[in-house]
Amino acid sequence: MGIALVWSIITVLVRWIFSKRRGAISYDSSDQTALYIRMLGDVRVRSQVGFEPERRGSHPYLGVDFRTLHSRAESAGSIPARRIRRLFSFQRHLLSSRLLRGAPHLNTLHILDEDYCGQAKCMLEKVGTWNFDIFLFDRLTNGNSLVFLTFHLLNQYGLIELFQLDMVKVRRFLVLVQEDYHNQNPYHNAVHAADVTQAMHCYLREPKLAQSLTSFDILLGLLAAATHDLDHPGVNQPFLIKTNHYLAALYRNTSVLENHHWRSAVGLLRETDLFSHLPAEDSLGIERQLGSLILATDISRQNDYLSRFRTHLDENSLCLGQSSHRHFSLQMALKCADICNPCRPWELSKQWSEKVTEEFFHQGDIEKKHKLEISPLCDSEANTIASVQIGFMTYVVEPLFAEWARFSDTRLSQTMLGHLGLNKASWSAMEPEASGSSEEGESEPTRATEEPSSRALSQGSQES
Repeated sequence: MGIALVWSIITVLVRWIFSKRRGAISYDSSDQTALYIRMLGDVRVRSQVGFEPERRGSHPYLGVDFRTLHSRAESAGSIPARRIRRLFSFQRHLLSSRLLRGAPHLNTLHILDEDYCGQAKCMLEKVGTWNFDIFLFDRLTNGNSLVFLTFHLLNQYGLIELFQLDMVKVRRFLVLVQEDYHNQNPYHNAVHAADVTQAMHCYLREPKLAQSLTSFDILLGLLAAATHDLDHPGVNQPFLIKTNHYLAALYRNTSVLENHHWRSAVGLLRETDLFSHLPAEDSLGIERQLGSLILATDISRQNDYLSRFRTHLDENSLCLGQSSHRHFSLQMALKCADICNPCRPWELSKQWSEKVTEEFFHQGDIEKKHKLEISPLCDSEANTIASVQIGFMTYVVEPLFAEWARFSDTRLSQTMLGHLGLNKASWSAMEPEASGSSEEGESEPTRATEEPSSRALSQGSQES
């Protein structure tokens, strides 16, 4: 009897611990997907304990720890510096919290720290400009660009007050979101999420949208932008499928990463009780519509969305007075924000191009190591940064932004197309064969269109 009682207690405790684990999603038992998620557990916990699912198929699960996939060895001297950065970040958190409450400074922070805060604040005053340097802003905020920028925008739009959001819960939610991005990833990290959120803000301010969108639409748009690549593993969907990753099985090889980003975001919303004060129907509606926006970033469905968008524009049938049409316009805005890097000024666009290509090539190296078929654009021996970017711009970015300019014919849309043309010309100058339009050069871009979903997408939402 004693052993049975002890075993029962242990079982109850284990269940309680798993139910409280960060990242788990406590949907109703009727939600089959949620049941799977609770059974499988959190991705980070699985990788930490070395969990490896049952092997099946021709290519067993590789057991890759995606949290350290792109990490580099750090010297012992880098640890104190990292701790100092964390201290500064905590100090900034205290400072911003006091300022929001209108409380005076109780403790004087380091002059350098206050200078950095002041510079970041000056940058936020120009957060709506298209040449906003997210890399500089991230440095000024000690790697907290996503938290600071998103919180600022939510406050600037008056959403915190309007929806009666608890500022402590908002900040905790944003901190958890930022933490759940893999900052070891060269491209799909919290800085990319902050960049997409800033771009989304620029689009929300465009006259056609600004005059039509409701505060609820704006809230959804900003949250979707901030969480659209949450917990991205740094490899694309085809990689997860061919290695029999459990997420591919969970979502039946369909929008695997986008579904995971969405479910992860919902998990953090529920963990922080951000919308617990709203009626249950309203909070569930937010979760569903958030999912609809994030799922729209699946590059494999690019042609479907683009075709619908083009048809609306051809027939002049897009009525932003209807909630469904406003939601569709938000989907298109998020898709644009997700892959807008080629439309940024060259100094910014080039950095993003190098980062996304580094991530692609690293995946290709893993595929070579495990003797897997190398994904398109991931073979560093067959591709260059220039060739990858030229194909991506030609077959994915240009068609989308050409239609966006028809929808919102403003100075911003023309500026983006101008940068896109100049950036493409710059890459073409580095890749003479690509600009020569030889048969060999045409075959590669064609592959990029056929499978935009895996890596061409790369840059943006990339399916990841």
